[in-house]
Amino acid sequence: MLFNSVEFIFGFLPVTALIFFGLARWSHPAAAAWMAFASLFFYGWWNWTYVPLLMASAAFNYACGARLARFVRLGRTRAAGTLFAFAVAANLLLLGYYKYANFLLGTWGSVTGHATDFGQIILPLGISFFTFTQIAFLADVRRGYAREYNPIHYGLFVTYFPHLIAGPILHHKEMMPQFQEPRTYRLNAENVAVGLTIFFIGLFKKTVIADGVAAYASPLFVHPGAPDLFAAWGGALAYTLQLYFDFSGYSDMAIGLSRVFGVKLPLNFDSPYKAVNIIDFWRRWHMTLSRFLRDYLYVSLGGNRKGKTRRYINLFVTMLLGGLWHGAGWTFVLWGGLHGVYLVVNHAWRALRERLGQNVDPSTRTGRALARLTTFVAVVIGWVFFRATSLDDASAILRGMAGLNGMSLPASLAMYVGPAPRAVLERLGLSFHLGGGAHFVFQYLWLTALLPLVMLAPNTQEILGRFQPALSFRGTDAAARLAWRPTARWAAMAAVVAACGLLSLTRVSEFLYYQF
Repeated sequence: MLFNSVEFIFGFLPVTALIFFGLARWSHPAAAAWMAFASLFFYGWWNWTYVPLLMASAAFNYACGARLARFVRLGRTRAAGTLFAFAVAANLLLLGYYKYANFLLGTWGSVTGHATDFGQIILPLGISFFTFTQIAFLADVRRGYAREYNPIHYGLFVTYFPHLIAGPILHHKEMMPQFQEPRTYRLNAENVAVGLTIFFIGLFKKTVIADGVAAYASPLFVHPGAPDLFAAWGGALAYTLQLYFDFSGYSDMAIGLSRVFGVKLPLNFDSPYKAVNIIDFWRRWHMTLSRFLRDYLYVSLGGNRKGKTRRYINLFVTMLLGGLWHGAGWTFVLWGGLHGVYLVVNHAWRALRERLGQNVDPSTRTGRALARLTTFVAVVIGWVFFRATSLDDASAILRGMAGLNGMSLPASLAMYVGPAPRAVLERLGLSFHLGGGAHFVFQYLWLTALLPLVMLAPNTQEILGRFQPALSFRGTDAAARLAWRPTARWAAMAAVVAACGLLSLTRVSEFLYYQF
């Protein structure tokens, strides 16, 4: 079931909320159990055959976590380490089979010449997210951070529908205390108002903006050919914005839905295209995944504790595996490796500036603008690998972005240029082709409208202000003046946004992160 579907908005959500708060007046455990059941129904709407897999994964990890907690309390370090390694390995094997088996076998076959596969393997929705969430739980148990093991609450922690399919990746300590709070089970008008406002902002981002600009991204990546400069950059920027508003929209919708039920999810998206460097970008993009990779992979590899060279290797390996987490393909591996190189260069540059006694980040307005532009271009280049279906397609698009396939404009635009300027442009290598004028104009109108929006406009948590808790709040004076309040004016604005989002529900459109 999709958040951006009629069945969810007008069926599942109101029914789930009414029964949840109705049961909560009688029994909090019954309300929590109902929410867990409703979450399984939500998951099973896609394919019921994978519900037992989800339940078995939760039961296995809960049993391992309870046993692991006992070993930790008794000080049985070796037994705890063995059980932890076994449980993590079992989770990774499950994820590896569904997500990477045929990719690894295909790679082996291309090297050895003996092709084989396991047949068609359907990737269960959200398997990466609920697997990583439970690995984090096991790690927290081993470290002594997880202290609450109510089986109903644990089942809800894993299956909780706002985060189940595409995150955020949760920590046990963030969620379990909230499931114990009596106020979570009380219907609260402010929570409903704030939650629905955030939800409909996210719906607008998805159905109006992301799905709207998608039409100008897909043609390039489906049939790249040999795109010229304008076609390559137009398609790459359109996908860059589609992914931004698609994932930002999902993140808002997840946080908003959870807030309706009185549960606060961590911020997962914080205006990443405003980043002044790649380090800053990864503090803003998919923040809970970045946190997971840092806390449970980078630190486990040694982090920055074993010298500068080892630190850079750890950074690169972490991002390489982070790329592979996103998908079983060499394009994702290369995307992760590219960001690994970006981070190594960024950290090395900051270390050099520190030795020279300079600020690690630019302090002037011009310097920050150039830093943002450089970071943004680097990210766009990375997204080409992320979206392309093959390395050959990615290479063709990057050649076009570099101008190696020439420059061309629709001939229908030539009348607006004039003969003399047209002659000058042709001498500079610009050519004109028949057809495609409307597509070109509307594509660049979308880009012209959306690029300033992602670079300059306040984001959802800045607009919601104190009503929207965040892991990292970067509020500004301008955002404070725009801050949401429970007033008739804001209710009317939210209604308009909601109406636009709902009226755009004209077709089924999955979120891009569902495939991961």
